[in-house]
Amino acid sequence: MVRIVALLLTAVALAACETGAPTSVPIGPDGRPMQVVYRIGPSDAPRVRQRMQDGVNTLRSQNGLSPLQANSQLASAAATHAQDMSFQSRVWHWGSDGSSPMQRVQRAGYSGTFVGEMISETFENEFETVNAWMTEPETRQVILDRRATEIGVGWYQEANGKLWWTVVLGAGQQGLQMAGR
Repeated sequence: MVRIVALLLTAVALAACETGAPTSVPIGPDGRPMQVVYRIGPSDAPRVRQRMQDGVNTLRSQNGLSPLQANSQLASAAATHAQDMSFQSRVWHWGSDGSSPMQRVQRAGYSGTFVGEMISETFENEFETVNAWMTEPETRQVILDRRATEIGVGWYQEANGKLWWTVVLGAGQQGLQMAGR
């Protein structure tokens, strides 16, 4: 009898250890985990921008390059283009008004030199997107461009969760002077 009571108390104690909701991932009809849509809320924006910048800077650091500083004009140009790509329903470097990346950064008031632009249409978060860019020679070259000193991160998320990412790199006036030494 004492053993049964001890076992019951142990079972109750173990059951009490479980906290919160189950951590299982929903399973689809095919028996595989269902994809969960990555949502970016308004309060998440500063953290998402910083994580994207940190990811790019980590890769630059691993390749002996200096970190990039956030620039609000580049971020404005990036956000505008991300929304425009969604409007056009295609991922490409040209604006619906025919603008080039260089024209967009000038319109945003950026006084430095345009270095490069990376774009993506995806359901992936900022970490997965940066990693995907590093696997492509063209976008890898932009991330690792020694002339770059500044970064602008922008995105637009559709109701279905699809993300249109745009990241613009520039060389600010101070960076240009240092590169010329």
